Amino acid sequence: MRGLGQKAARWTTTLACVVGLAACTASAPVSPTLKPPSNRPAPAKPPKPAAKPQVANPTSQKSASLRSYLNQVQRAQLTQGLLRRDGGGADTPYTADVLARNFEQIAFFNEYNGTFTGRGGASPLRRWSAPVRMQVIFGAGVPPSQRNADGFAVSQYANRLARVTGHPVSATGTPNFIVIIAGEDDRTEALQTAAQRIPGISDTSLRALRDMRRDTYCAVAAYAAGPNANTYTAAVAVIRSENPDLLRLSCIHEELAQGLGLANDSPAARPSIFNDDDEFALLTRHDEQLLRMLYDRRLRTGMTAAEARPIVRTLAREIAGGPV
Repeated sequence: MRGLGQKAARWTTTLACVVGLAACTASAPVSPTLKPPSNRPAPAKPPKPAAKPQVANPTSQKSASLRSYLNQVQRAQLTQGLLRRDGGGADTPYTADVLARNFEQIAFFNEYNGTFTGRGGASPLRRWSAPVRMQVIFGAGVPPSQRNADGFAVSQYANRLARVTGHPVSATGTPNFIVIIAGEDDRTEALQTAAQRIPGISDTSLRALRDMRRDTYCAVAAYAAGPNANTYTAAVAVIRSENPDLLRLSCIHEELAQGLGLANDSPAARPSIFNDDDEFALLTRHDEQLLRMLYDRRLRTGMTAAEARPIVRTLAREIAGGPV
């Protein structure tokens, strides 16, 4: 989850008009009187009135205020040197030992509980076994230009996640990972659509994503509906469309990666998007290594941190190099 200080809808109502139809009573038939054809041209039919243009529902004051607030947040963070896009460098060194410890903190703990109301606790290793198929659902108020940019970003990022993890991840096929990009005015409707597209997900299970706090920019919930409680079978990410471009892209990077199984943040992780400080906006090389470790076949779904620790240390040494 990404929002202020933590990397951290109203329904759109439509007035239905009911039109009454007048009943017609047929009179007795009357024989027509035949007239000779007229040489005068038939009068021109009056032109049909032009169709009234479709007018989109106006943006609510709440959504407009939120958009202004989030733009201020992004400007302030950029002024402070946050939301870096360079992936780290000479100023962010880390060792295999640090990589192993970061992996344990991020993969074996939950950032929040199931309702996003409190911190989560220790967790066994969780990830996907089936191919991950992402699909974007846009709120009705998201303009075409933003839809094109965000849809392309999700598709490209899915391809990157597949390369990094070695696990099938794509933005095609029957979806099991819904990415909602919607605003305050249309998030509820988008969540209802998501519930219809993924079996086993109900409106109730998505309630926490509907009632997001103002200072939460985005969130993700992953679900295990199969026989193994630690194997993800579905996920839904919600990203506020009111976010400015970079914050929105940073949400795509963090929530989609967290939805694959890196469910926590750590203040010690650097350079990383899995950190509450918002120093980095986009997935870093360090984060790619965490994802690679998560889907290594030497780790088993359901392992505890203690069980996985020797393997994690070996993986970190292989990936980052040097002794642990």
